[in-house]
Amino acid sequence: MDTDASGGWRFAQCFGDKGEVEDITEADIISTVEFDSTGNYLATGDKGGRVVLFERNDMKKGCEYKFYTEFQSHEPEFDYLKSLEIEEKINKIRWCKRQNSAHFLLSTNDKTIKLWKVFEKSLRVVTESNLYDGARALPPPSMQQHLRLPRMSQQDNIIAAVPRKVYSNAHAYHIHSIAVNSDQETYISADDLRINLWNLNISDQSFNIVDIKPANMEELTEVITAAEFHPTQCNVFMYSSSKSNIKLADMRDSALCDRHAKLFEEEEDPSNRSFFSEIISSISDVKFSHDGRYILSRDYLSLKIWDVNMESRPIKTIQIHDHLRGKLCDLYENDCIFDKFECTWSGDDKNVLTGSYHNYLRIFDVESLNDVVLQADKSAFKARKIGGPLPPNKQLGVKNGVRQGLKDAMQLETLDFNKKILHTSWHPKENTIAIAATNNLFLYSAA
Repeated sequence: MDTDASGGWRFAQCFGDKGEVEDITEADIISTVEFDSTGNYLATGDKGGRVVLFERNDMKKGCEYKFYTEFQSHEPEFDYLKSLEIEEKINKIRWCKRQNSAHFLLSTNDKTIKLWKVFEKSLRVVTESNLYDGARALPPPSMQQHLRLPRMSQQDNIIAAVPRKVYSNAHAYHIHSIAVNSDQETYISADDLRINLWNLNISDQSFNIVDIKPANMEELTEVITAAEFHPTQCNVFMYSSSKSNIKLADMRDSALCDRHAKLFEEEEDPSNRSFFSEIISSISDVKFSHDGRYILSRDYLSLKIWDVNMESRPIKTIQIHDHLRGKLCDLYENDCIFDKFECTWSGDDKNVLTGSYHNYLRIFDVESLNDVVLQADKSAFKARKIGGPLPPNKQLGVKNGVRQGLKDAMQLETLDFNKKILHTSWHPKENTIAIAATNNLFLYSAA
């Protein structure tokens, strides 16, 4: 990262309606964002069940994207047995590695996972026939030798999206995580109490590999909050829990991976215990570093970096918005304390990214813990400050060794808790980040 306070990060693009927050349609709120393994494509899913894909715009300098295609992935459904409405909201999107000219990606709502094939298709039309020459009408042929074969010609290319597989009826509870294995043949899906293993080619059968449901539901003390495959070892996966621990499991040990291979958990200081302790220590997201050596976890107030070889405590703990500790009562009242913030590694594993309230996001250098605070708000594209200085009220000056500006602004009373950065993704090869801010997709790049 650069030594200047903005870390060299600049606003690059914003997609989506630029209207005021009050006018936003619920269906347009982005619920997941994900780069593919090359970084040339970017996918978003929203609460209306739509998936929008963007592709890199090679005509532009720098890392810029353009609209590629959009399709309706899920529709609202009704479970008549349980009298439950099933929302169309896309909870997660995961790309499969590209094998040919088509793209394959998994998308899921609360109950059903779909494998989508997205490909270019040429439209062919009849341009010559016995009755038409192009658009010009011809008299019907009067003699046999005047008959001619119709001619087809290519008219246009369209991007088509078709569901190749639909994986349904395997989860009794809401699916919150899907992760594609490094073997590109299998994937896992996780709900609050179970994790299932699927083969991408088989949609009517899955294997239950983790089941933490107690015989008596009144004895339930924890739920699964996230699950992720190891980036290179296809037999290893991890899952986090609401009890502030991360379990690493090896599928070679046994068919049912209830007995974990490793347990990452930090002892809680009893003097800090409060009514909110269990809620704020629940892990909302976990990610392996690209080399598989480290684990990044996010709870309500902090980020933790764990060494896979050290289970007793994290090697780094980073406070994200510690100033909210005194406001936990208010956050409990307005349900914000249950917000699930995601976290992500940079492509080179040297930085980590996560979001906060008032559309603030923070990028930390893993070694030095130096950080950059950015704000994904409308002023960024209104002024189009690419490469230009930030206005005085947004400048991150350094005073007595303490960074001023956005970091100070983060701690003001006027934070808008309706504006929050929950979903982020980092380009696998460059310093470009995609940020979901309500119904807008922001892109920031660093030189």
